[in-house]
Amino acid sequence: MERYCVYTLLSLLDKRFYTGFTTNLKQRLQQHARGEVKSTKDRRPLKLIHYEYFIDKNDAEVKEKFLKSGFGRKQLKLGIQETLKQFRVE
Repeated sequence: MERYCVYTLLSLLDKRFYTGFTTNLKQRLQQHARGEVKSTKDRRPLKLIHYEYFIDKNDAEVKEKFLKSGFGRKQLKLGIQETLKQFRVE
């Protein structure tokens, strides 16, 4: 059974979030780290700050879209306040 992962990275350079979707988190993180992902290559280094797995692709896509919304980002920040303090993110 394939699993779907929604993840959020924090750019340690500009303190901004990047949220993505993948079926292979380890491989995708390596692509980000090597600068192979256009939207994050100039924002490295990156830190994985949140991820969730889903068994249904649609559920994962809905969650990704939610986390990319203003309200979703706000909810994520509320849920990981201590993590964000470690990286001095407001």
